[in-house]
Amino acid sequence: MSTATRPLPLAGVLRLGRPSDIWFKPALSVVAAVAPPHLALLALGRLDLAMYTMAGSLCALYGHNRPYPARARTLAGVILGMVAGLAVALTTASLATNAVVLVTVGALLAAVQKALCDATRVGPPGNVVLTFISSASLFAPQTPGQVPGHVALALATGAWAWLVGMAPGLLRPHGPERRATAHALDVTAAYADTRGTADGHAKARAAAAAAVQAAWQSLLATGARTDRTRRALEHLVVRAEVALAAPADADPAPLRGWARALRGTGRVPRVAGADDELLGLDAELAAPHRPLWCRLGPLAPLAARTALGCALAGYASLALGVGRPYWALVTAASLYQANVTLTWSRGVQRVVGNVLGVLVFAAVVPLAHLHPAALVLCCLAFNFGAEALISRNYWLGSVCVTPMALLVTEFARAQDAGQLITERVVDTLVGALVGFGTAVLVTNRRAGDRLEHALAAVERAREQAARLLAEPHPAPRALETARRTLSAALAELRATADAASGEWWQRALPQERVVLAEQSGHRTLAATVRRQGPHTWDSARTTEDVRP
Repeated sequence: MSTATRPLPLAGVLRLGRPSDIWFKPALSVVAAVAPPHLALLALGRLDLAMYTMAGSLCALYGHNRPYPARARTLAGVILGMVAGLAVALTTASLATNAVVLVTVGALLAAVQKALCDATRVGPPGNVVLTFISSASLFAPQTPGQVPGHVALALATGAWAWLVGMAPGLLRPHGPERRATAHALDVTAAYADTRGTADGHAKARAAAAAAVQAAWQSLLATGARTDRTRRALEHLVVRAEVALAAPADADPAPLRGWARALRGTGRVPRVAGADDELLGLDAELAAPHRPLWCRLGPLAPLAARTALGCALAGYASLALGVGRPYWALVTAASLYQANVTLTWSRGVQRVVGNVLGVLVFAAVVPLAHLHPAALVLCCLAFNFGAEALISRNYWLGSVCVTPMALLVTEFARAQDAGQLITERVVDTLVGALVGFGTAVLVTNRRAGDRLEHALAAVERAREQAARLLAEPHPAPRALETARRTLSAALAELRATADAASGEWWQRALPQERVVLAEQSGHRTLAATVRRQGPHTWDSARTTEDVRP
């Protein structure tokens, strides 16, 4: 049985949320990464090179939620990916003049960038910044001899962005892990308030499970556990897991107290616990990672949507005679989320943000035209504003991103503001309409298959835990590994079910099986926690001296 369409939401799409706890970090980082190269080019009278330095500088937007050892690798990968995309785009621009060829190459690059960013879970801002740079570069006048120098500029500023991204680790080396653990404790405390039965408990449980799993992933990303601070954080995440497994018996007050202490700059709270609580981590650290090609396989429908949608949006822009088809291409690339419903929401947010953004541009462009220094300062201000606001809602950040992108086109030479505004609005509407239409037409029937695999993984993990529970004296390591495997499988099931429920043109989803699997899985988790002994359960209510 197939379900053709699902309701497209309007209510709440533009609602503002709470700002991110670390909204100021990417905002300040991007200013610190962009300002020195811009000011140097301003002093040299070569602002026409700003697009190439921005390619490297904008890499400072990535990795702010990752522990510093993992952030170093992520930033390096983003910089290499950015430089590679720029090199391909500039080489193509220097060899090809046909706009259709340029749009086609841009669409293919966008698809590759989307697939790699999703497969590696690089995090926000995802593929959009990479696609913006590579697509704009395709339409920059270029000769083959200029390409190495322009790529070198991007690589040099990328190295500076890496230093900017890593610098906070000198003052607070465990900041990301502390924040992830604090969030898990807070969200789990909110679930404990429901006692597992009150209204909204299912949603609170899913949020808590996702937060706990994210905290574990943050801690595991750092590698071997040789740090006392990290070990203390792991014990705190165990406390959150205990409360998640049996909320009716958990006290939310200590959870919130530990979370408050972690957000400060003092010592990490030390909770009573035994190291055998962490035995399951050894198995996770030793487990081989899935090869990249295995992670890319399920993303094939999203990559196909991106390639086709970006190409058609660019072709439509060319047919309308718009001078910058890459704006339509980037608009389409920015829409594609995990499913059609989320893609629709992003499309609405993109259009609203861009239309308001061009009005902001119209207001500030007279100031920017006063002097090149004013142009640079306006761009820096919009860089900061975009990152400060985008965590509240995508459209609000777009209000700053749009005038910044328009001002970047003025670095080479001043242009007619009215024409820029008209072309940007037209390309936004074309990109959004064509991009969403492509998302509807290119089906993702693998979403249902992934849900079946997630259900099977939960059932296997639950059966393994149940077999251990049936033994008179199960090995602590085996029981802890089974508990953590089941917890991770349940979090993955909920994420997969949410993604699949917003997809169109697929068979009916087994929603009842999902609910039953979650209920039985969480009951088994609770039984596993109690079976592990009083040291695990009682220590959720006691703590050593907590110093803020």
